[in-house]
Amino acid sequence: MDYNSEYSAAGAGIGAGMVIFWLAVMVLVYASLWKVFVKAGKPGWAAIIPIYNLIVMIEIVGKPTIWVLWMLIPCVNVVFGIWLTNLLSKSFGKTEGFTVGLLILPIVFFPILGFGDAKYLGPSAAEAQNGFNNPFGGNNPFGSNDPFNQPPKTPNA
Repeated sequence: MDYNSEYSAAGAGIGAGMVIFWLAVMVLVYASLWKVFVKAGKPGWAAIIPIYNLIVMIEIVGKPTIWVLWMLIPCVNVVFGIWLTNLLSKSFGKTEGFTVGLLILPIVFFPILGFGDAKYLGPSAAEAQNGFNNPFGGNNPFGSNDPFNQPPKTPNA
């Protein structure tokens, strides 16, 4: 009896099963990304084309196209990828917690975003371009009590 051939067959079966599982996960994630693109008014087929899907996602979140360059630089792309995922989450009205879900469990959260009831609200970068959005009014996050934003005092003559 040849034990090596039995182990080889078992290893091949496990490997083939893992490949099939991985392909199923990738099909689910890309189908979800397709639906996300369609919800944002972009062509769904763009989700399956490398680099172009990145360009379309950058358009969806409202950032400049130069971000593609940042996404191609090693180590920098990790930071910009997380940022891009957060902006995508915000563009659909989701919170930072949903962003964490998109990053850690994309197999669960991309289908929620694509096939769920999430609506595309527009680029989240619009609020960043308009400056700080202070819920108390004005552009100063400290309100009118900011000691650094007071007019200069004039000497009493």
